[in-house]
Amino acid sequence: MGSIAQPLQVAVVGGGIIGVMTAIGLRRRGINAIIYERAPTWHEVSAGFAFTGAAREWMEMIDPALVELLGSMSGKSDASTSNAYWDGFHPRTNEEAEDESKSLLFRTPTNNLSFWGCVRSEFLKGMAAMLPEEATIFGKQLADYDDVNDKVILHFDDGSTAEADVLLGCDGIHSATRKIMLAGESRAGFSHTVTYRTMVPIDVGIQALGQKVAKNACNHLGPNADLLCYPVASMTVLNIAAFAYEDSEFPNPDRMTVEVDRSEIAKVFQGFSPQIADIWKLYPEKVVKWGIFDLEDNPPSTYARGRACVVGDAAHASTPYMGVGACTGVEDALVICTLLESVQQKALAGEKLKEALVEALQTYTGARLERGRWIHHHSRQMGQMYHWRYGPTGRDPQRMKQKLEENWGNVVTYDVLAPLQPELRELARSHQKSL
Repeated sequence: MGSIAQPLQVAVVGGGIIGVMTAIGLRRRGINAIIYERAPTWHEVSAGFAFTGAAREWMEMIDPALVELLGSMSGKSDASTSNAYWDGFHPRTNEEAEDESKSLLFRTPTNNLSFWGCVRSEFLKGMAAMLPEEATIFGKQLADYDDVNDKVILHFDDGSTAEADVLLGCDGIHSATRKIMLAGESRAGFSHTVTYRTMVPIDVGIQALGQKVAKNACNHLGPNADLLCYPVASMTVLNIAAFAYEDSEFPNPDRMTVEVDRSEIAKVFQGFSPQIADIWKLYPEKVVKWGIFDLEDNPPSTYARGRACVVGDAAHASTPYMGVGACTGVEDALVICTLLESVQQKALAGEKLKEALVEALQTYTGARLERGRWIHHHSRQMGQMYHWRYGPTGRDPQRMKQKLEENWGNVVTYDVLAPLQPELRELARSHQKSL
């Protein structure tokens, strides 16, 4: 394979999960990716999240070491387990609340999803350790960029600049890259749902919610709220997330968080079964309430313009109800890594390189735009369904199950490489471990 004398220079704006994963994939392909992160050091929420089996397959193509890292810290579901959806509302004793004949609405098998859960902050730090120190520059908030000459020039709010052949905006839901690239035409909006998160030792979780939460993901549904629990950190920690509908606007849309008293959670679950109604007792006295924002009401018209594009939440931030926001970012990362590797292999320079990069990013947006919009649209619907606010399903368990299985089918059978040319699909698969 030919290669240019100088490797492609890629500026990755944002050092979150997808930004770091993308940089790792690019560097594995001989591309000089530099992360510009606005925080002074690595920072990620200490909350649980999970990757599907499909996402791990794409992750392995980005770099097999990512899957090894995830496996080393993951609570893995196996083919015999399922996601269980419980009626969390009607008052029942704790024994009745665990009685499947009285409280279980339905199960959906996880053998296709095969979620591996972990703690976000631990996974980010593990990935960061895979990068050389010089690959990340902290304290850099993107203020503007110029895409006119041989290079893209990044301007940061501290007055400094940097140059690159291409700019990847992995800077999250309130992406500065997206705002600059699209002149503010797309912005995140409040989904009118909030979440309160915590993690507890698994034995504490079992004592509060019963043995059913020890191995399976359990979601307890009810009017205007649901409680999701699943084990992470090799089944030693229970991740707990309470979600609630909120009619009013969020008080601090720029920060998306506000500190509240845990009594607010008690009010959310008032009238629910005792196990759920008492869940607030597992939270600290003061808890962070997260406003859930997405791009459903005002999505980007494109993910790329010139030699800049948006990746991950910057492109298609969704509510967490589908549970595959990060997985969708993994799909983006694989496509962008593959396309930029293809450009690098052509050993182009000057105007031809610029044209090739613009074309590659247009191929990226063509491959990803519809998928991203599908994710945030259906994730919103699922949140409404869990809160018994979605008209087509109402409170009907069978209709809910059918809708869920349709959505999960679209998640796990989707082929991220299908929109690409055969030679690009082959290039992407060439990075998998040989079996």
